[in-house]
Amino acid sequence: MNGVSGRMGYRQHLVRSILAIREQGGIELPDGSKVTVKPLLVGRSEAKLAELAAKHGIEDYTTDLDAALADPRWEIYADFLVTKARATALRKAIAAGKTIYTEKPTAESLEEALELAKLAAEAGVKTGVVHDKLYLPGLQKLKRLIDSGFFGRILSVRGEFGYWVFEGDWQPAQRPSWNYRAEDGGGIIVDMFPHWNYVLENLFGGVNTVYAQAAVHIADRWDEKGEHYTATAEDAAYGVFELEGGVVAQINSSWTVRVNRDELVEFHVDGTHGSAVVGLFGAKIQPRNATPKPVWNPDLEDTHDYDADWQNIPVNDVFMNGFRQQWEEFLVSYVEGTDYEFDLLAGARGVQLAEAGLRSSREGRKIELDALSLD
Repeated sequence: MNGVSGRMGYRQHLVRSILAIREQGGIELPDGSKVTVKPLLVGRSEAKLAELAAKHGIEDYTTDLDAALADPRWEIYADFLVTKARATALRKAIAAGKTIYTEKPTAESLEEALELAKLAAEAGVKTGVVHDKLYLPGLQKLKRLIDSGFFGRILSVRGEFGYWVFEGDWQPAQRPSWNYRAEDGGGIIVDMFPHWNYVLENLFGGVNTVYAQAAVHIADRWDEKGEHYTATAEDAAYGVFELEGGVVAQINSSWTVRVNRDELVEFHVDGTHGSAVVGLFGAKIQPRNATPKPVWNPDLEDTHDYDADWQNIPVNDVFMNGFRQQWEEFLVSYVEGTDYEFDLLAGARGVQLAEAGLRSSREGRKIELDALSLD
């Protein structure tokens, strides 16, 4: 597990996924047997690794990635590094013949992301890329609505994601400063468009075109040491996506927005037979036969309570942490030797959308996305 001292690598992948799997005694396989996991922590700081290992009762850690990859005891390489460092490490893992599970974006460019996918395929290496948003309770409820035919023909999707990230002068920022430096791999398009790609393609249809407008709304920021720097990467992006089947999606992503919605991310889906609004956890619906009939009249105050027209979907299931659920699915697929759809080629499509979004913003036009393959 390379990069576990970082925020996501530690909290979601180590503590809430791998250690949780270990503590429950492993994962039950279809034949009733169990498979468990044994982590090896990899990083640059031996002191940090030793501290994490002692805190969680982990026996193995190292600062020598090459030695770890050469050791046959460790079957899977998991990568949670910053984006700039990921491709180099993934190449090493592919060359070592390790199964790979990695965060996204998988590379800094589409060319490099596609190269990694081809290298892994040629080496016969099984790969998995984190698609955590699909496992959110709200989006799992949305998937159930789609599969049930609730919406009829889906027309459009509107997404709102983001929150106010403090500049760092009078209150510390909630995100690392490299997120706001393009030279360090930062920017909300690189961070979020790979997420939107897999959400859209797995729920509504693949992305055919993108029109995006990126913005650096706040250029003056202060880093973790309290030192001023100038942001060179966008802190907001406004995207319009045309999907297979004619669905149109609009998604705003911003670290400079004050939240006035129920959750930090919400998707509003409209269809001919019904609509839904879903977030991280919540989901509410309005079917066709319970839709009010608003009339536009700016001369009269509208006292209708539109929020009351929506029905909350009950929580009929117990939802697992999304990162852990995907880890379990990937590990079962690895042990069983089955195909895994969220692979490095899927990761490359996410990089493709981010790259196209940045290009769209630079050139001020809609960009068409080509189909990707390993050929």
